[in-house]
Amino acid sequence: MLRTHTCGELRLTHVGTTATLAGWVQRVRDKGSIVWIDLRDRYGITQVILEEGKSDAALLMQARTLGREFVLQVGGTVTERLSRNDKLATGDVEIRATHMRVLNTSKTPPFTIEDDTDGGDDLRMKYRYLDLRRAPVRESLLLRHRMAQQTRAYLDGQRFVEVETPVLIKSTPEGARDFVVPSRIHHGEFYALPQSPQTFKQLLMVSGFDRYYQIVKCFRDEDLRADRQPEFTQIDCEMAFIEQEDILLTFEGLIRHLFKTVKGIDLPAVPRMQYAEAMKNYGSDKPDTRFEMKFVELTDLAKGKGFPVFDQSELIVGICAHGAAEYTRRQLDELTDFVKRPQIGARGLVYVQYKSDGTFKSSVDKFFPADELQKWANTMKAQPGDLMLVLSGERDKTRKALGELRLTLGTRLGLRDKNTFSVLWVLDFPLLEWHEETHRYHAMHHPFTSPKPEDIPLLDSQPGQVRANAYDLVINGTEVGGGSIRIHDRATQQLMFSKLGFTEEEAKRQFGFLLEAFEFGAPPHGGIAFGFDRLCALFGGSDSIRDFIAFPKNNAGRDMMIDTPSTIAAEQLVELGIAVRPQ
Repeated sequence: MLRTHTCGELRLTHVGTTATLAGWVQRVRDKGSIVWIDLRDRYGITQVILEEGKSDAALLMQARTLGREFVLQVGGTVTERLSRNDKLATGDVEIRATHMRVLNTSKTPPFTIEDDTDGGDDLRMKYRYLDLRRAPVRESLLLRHRMAQQTRAYLDGQRFVEVETPVLIKSTPEGARDFVVPSRIHHGEFYALPQSPQTFKQLLMVSGFDRYYQIVKCFRDEDLRADRQPEFTQIDCEMAFIEQEDILLTFEGLIRHLFKTVKGIDLPAVPRMQYAEAMKNYGSDKPDTRFEMKFVELTDLAKGKGFPVFDQSELIVGICAHGAAEYTRRQLDELTDFVKRPQIGARGLVYVQYKSDGTFKSSVDKFFPADELQKWANTMKAQPGDLMLVLSGERDKTRKALGELRLTLGTRLGLRDKNTFSVLWVLDFPLLEWHEETHRYHAMHHPFTSPKPEDIPLLDSQPGQVRANAYDLVINGTEVGGGSIRIHDRATQQLMFSKLGFTEEEAKRQFGFLLEAFEFGAPPHGGIAFGFDRLCALFGGSDSIRDFIAFPKNNAGRDMMIDTPSTIAAEQLVELGIAVRPQ
């Protein structure tokens, strides 16, 4: 071993002993008669001291030639520091060097390898192996490691078996776009990279492996955001011989275990909310319940009063922001501009300031006198000093827009603290959702989700009203997990395929293996998958999952470090049957 201790290990108890460290030079401070070296490894930083008259002259000269990120082995006596550094775990001690060896030199890094670096995102992604030396990035990956370890510990204690499923699978038409892999041996035929191990984990239930899990890499060729990557990781789980309640209790247990062991937080019992209630009160199927600000419908109060915008609306609905009555006109205009953005889609915003003296000031004073606005305030439980914000229009679109406004307002008012965690189960999603582009129903989750048995008759008459045996786990307004009780008999699965527009031949071609498996005694089963990257980001207090992935892609889906995606040789295209050999 090139070291006896790590750079984060030495304490006052080691004073008087000898130690040898190995790591990277964080910085060298030359004060003339004294040279200090900050030596860093993944465990921490230790100060090394060399002093004229007390250290070997050649050693002192060598220390002055060291550059940032040189790889260095240094040994000597552990001594107590005269000037302690309470920001370092090793800040009470230093090593008085007696020998030193440069293990490798380094070019000057393109950015400073410190907590507050001067490197931009693209530069740090290009040199990710250097970025990974920085403490915040390292801590993010260590958090990810602890979460993976604790996930396995909990699931192993619940008798789950970790099983690997194939990475080269069959492309299917439902869900997001697949990444496809051409076959060299079978020209014109393609594998797909899995968006999820869904059918394989169901087949494992048929096989008798009644409790399966996998921390698995998945792939989706979709537009990217801060919380999306073309390749991502799931905690993928399935259980047989269970009902929905068993799934909820088991995986609520997993989340509570992670909060306890990783964050030191005793999470209370996780509340449950129906999908319909979430949409009505928050305009979202993943509501952020760290703060209230529920929707209040004002249609009966505000419609038919001569205000054309309201009179033409299907829904009039508002939220009350406590203590925000003194918002300036500029702040109110900013909120109005926000809801009118194309991504939000509202036609405008009505505001009512309930002043601390009990008077009202609104953008609709012409149509609604004080006594009418008082009725609004009573209905919304507003008090003097509060701000009421109201949207109107088509029911679903208006709720969605108000949901976005609620989140923005919650952020501005400091109600979305990253160190506060609100966990929620959302239950009973619609089984199907209508897509205007394709003019047909699509599965809201996937085509293997079981409908509520009592809703099956509605598949013919009111397919949009059929509820699914589906559930999502939401933390702080982010969906971190979702699953369902699965269909486990061929007849119901074929019925589901037909409602999704599959012909019998198409269903057999795409999923014949699963339909056939259901004829060999498939047990009742269900499962869930957690977005592991998202879960790590939430635990780490970050908005981006990239901070918790060792080698992520950027927002354009590119790996800046290895410069991919990239072209391949013409000969490879010929071998794959994608191109013709030039004559």
